[in-house]
Amino acid sequence: MRKYVKSDFPIEKVRRFLEPGPVVLVSSAWQGASNIMTLGWHTVMEFSPSLVGCVISSANHSFDLIRRSKQCVINVPEVHLIDQVVGIGNSSGAEMDKFAEFKLTRAAGAMVKAPLIAECFANLECKLVDARLIQKYNYFIFEVVKAHAARAPKYPRTVHYRGEGMFMISGPPLNMRRKFKPEMLV
Repeated sequence: MRKYVKSDFPIEKVRRFLEPGPVVLVSSAWQGASNIMTLGWHTVMEFSPSLVGCVISSANHSFDLIRRSKQCVINVPEVHLIDQVVGIGNSSGAEMDKFAEFKLTRAAGAMVKAPLIAECFANLECKLVDARLIQKYNYFIFEVVKAHAARAPKYPRTVHYRGEGMFMISGPPLNMRRKFKPEMLV
């Protein structure tokens, strides 16, 4: 088994090792305004009910839209939308209509008023279920109340942020099912 020679690493850059999952586009709406933001700080918290935690900076235009409406859509893009993912992250919805600017299509949700992004592989309609950590940590806890996903590909090519402008693309699946205990195959 390989052992690594290590040196000190800047603490402020450890996120490149810990980013939990694909970069997503979070859409929101409140009183006629809508927005899209790029988000990498999210985590699955529970399977049933399906809970997702997200850190959303209070400096972000979407923060108030989501806090006030108590809902959003977590949209999962594939790599072909990387220019939109970066462009949305580098711009403010307070200054532009990001749907129009980045040529993305609004779609109506079934359970929330926030728009889905039709070009994304999956759309997770979410309602805010716990706001206790918002003021202290900007941490929103959402319940996914409706999910929409394309049937193919089975393993979408999502993008994952590594920090400093670098992304990686999800690779081929690695099937280890035979090594799992049956009760652990969730």
